[in-house]
Amino acid sequence: MVSTFVKELVQLAAFVLPVLQPCSASSLYSTYNFNPLEHLGGVAPYFEPQDPSASPATPQGCTASRAVYLSRHAAIYANDYDYEEYIDPFVSKLENNTAIDWTKIPALSFLDGWTVPLTDAEQELLTRVGRLEAAQLGVTLSFRYPNLKLPSRIWTSSAERTVKSAQSFARGLELDENGINVVSIYESEEAGANSLTPYKSCPAYSSSFGSDQSAVYLEKFTKPITARLNALAPGFNFTANDVYGMMELCGYESVIRGSSPFCDLDLFTPDDWLGWEYTADVMYHYNVGYGNQISGVVGLPWFNASANILLGESTDQHDVFVSFTHRELPPMVFVAMGLFNNSDFGGSEAAINDTMPLDRINYRRAWKSSHVLPFLSNLAIERLNCSDSYGYEDGDYYRVLVNSAPQPLPNCADGPGTTCSRAGFEQYLQERVDMFQGFSERCGVDYSNSTDTLSIYSDTGVGNGTAVGKRYEAFKSHLDV
Repeated sequence: MVSTFVKELVQLAAFVLPVLQPCSASSLYSTYNFNPLEHLGGVAPYFEPQDPSASPATPQGCTASRAVYLSRHAAIYANDYDYEEYIDPFVSKLENNTAIDWTKIPALSFLDGWTVPLTDAEQELLTRVGRLEAAQLGVTLSFRYPNLKLPSRIWTSSAERTVKSAQSFARGLELDENGINVVSIYESEEAGANSLTPYKSCPAYSSSFGSDQSAVYLEKFTKPITARLNALAPGFNFTANDVYGMMELCGYESVIRGSSPFCDLDLFTPDDWLGWEYTADVMYHYNVGYGNQISGVVGLPWFNASANILLGESTDQHDVFVSFTHRELPPMVFVAMGLFNNSDFGGSEAAINDTMPLDRINYRRAWKSSHVLPFLSNLAIERLNCSDSYGYEDGDYYRVLVNSAPQPLPNCADGPGTTCSRAGFEQYLQERVDMFQGFSERCGVDYSNSTDTLSIYSDTGVGNGTAVGKRYEAFKSHLDV
């Protein structure tokens, strides 16, 4: 049954994924290549940058004995804010401006027959590429952990796009039809830390954080672009928001139609794309990253609960724990864990923010949303059992993977490869708890019955979830469209 499913998955991948290939801008004797789809922050289709380039294989003598995953949902038609703020205004302007003959403007000639790839009703919905991405992740984990007990339940926040991602993932992972249930956790605004969307329960957090700072660099990087486009098409009056929306369409249209003319490097250069990426990175830095003092507080409960699962005794239920959420939570967990930090841990808030200047790009930054937050971005914490690993004592060691790339924990590197020992991991966890504990107090919770802990993985009150359904027929419908 698995081989049939994998064969069908490969067939669909062969049909859909080749169109998501790198664009290139090479010159004589140059091997330079640039793929805009790998610089689109939270709009990027899933890819694995392998940064750092450490091998995702377990170190010599080590085998995985338990793993906990947190994944963002897979590719959607468009985020509602992106659509309403950038894409729809550009499309409306394009439809209402019929005086320009686009066929006479080489870089923009495609606009003569171009149509918008989504409707208002399709916002936030999972695309076919998104379902494929999630199913592939399920297959990947089945090969990565062949000797571990597969989960009987997968947890997900309650939005349709996260639930559908979890279902597609389950179809790729499960060995038998209806072998895995999906447990939906309601996206409450009064759940305290006990949800997969704890930022919604934190009054101190606002989705608008980072908008003012990113707007500064948006104006800077788009200024020469708007001047160039307005010279090509006088009368259209391209704005900074138009340019940002057009570049977003490169990502969204690619996961809807398989490719997009907005990705053409004759339209936007690699430097233009790096400006777009940095604008997004600034926003995420102040919204859910190190530029927001509440980020680590919101991310800690998941890290703490997951670490305790890995430090606890194994059970007969399952060895792999997987949850799906939205783009806000994974980067907040990264902050709680000390990952992708541009500065020293002892630096002040001002020093951290200085690493993301608003007048120029910090090309050496560790905080790159394209690397850590594409669609289906996933974080794994593994417990490895190591024996006969040269130079190290036998025992349990712990490591982190982000999109399959091993990420060493700062000050926790006393094991083989990028791992750290059990004692080192316990000490590191306590340090992070001391730094970020107190969700309810620090979030300024103004409702009753809040909690500072995440308990959904052990709480029987959340229920056993719902079976995904027949995997073969659900997948066959993807092939037939």
